[in-house]
Amino acid sequence: MRILVVDDDPFAAEMVAAVLEDGGCDAIVVDGAGPAQTVLNADKDFDAIVSDMNMPGQSGMELFRALRAQGSSVPFILLSADDPDVLAQREPRLDACIAKDADLETSLMVTLADVLLPPAD
Repeated sequence: MRILVVDDDPFAAEMVAAVLEDGGCDAIVVDGAGPAQTVLNADKDFDAIVSDMNMPGQSGMELFRALRAQGSSVPFILLSADDPDVLAQREPRLDACIAKDADLETSLMVTLADVLLPPAD
C-alpha cells in the first residue's frame, strides 16, 4: 500500500512513516498541504492519505475539503493533538480522525485497516 504522509514537522512525519513502514506500507512524506496537492496532481496512485491537522498555510482539514472538492475519494486519516471526536463532528465526511498520541503506533494501523476495508454488503 502506498500512503501519502502530510506533516510540516519532519520528526512527526518520519515517526508516522516509520509506523506505516513497520506495518508493511510504502510511506511517501511531504511537507505540508501545498506539496501534498502537487504530489497528488502528478500521482494519483495512493491508497490513503494520513495528514496532520495543524499546519501553517492550510490545515489538514482544509486539505481534505480541497481534495474532496476536486473529486478525490482517496481515504483520508486526519491526525491531531486536539480532540479527534470534536474534529470528526466538524467534518463527518472524514474517513477517520485519530489522536496524535502515545497510542499512535497501534491506532494508526488499526484505523488504516478499517478505512481500507471494503464496505459490507
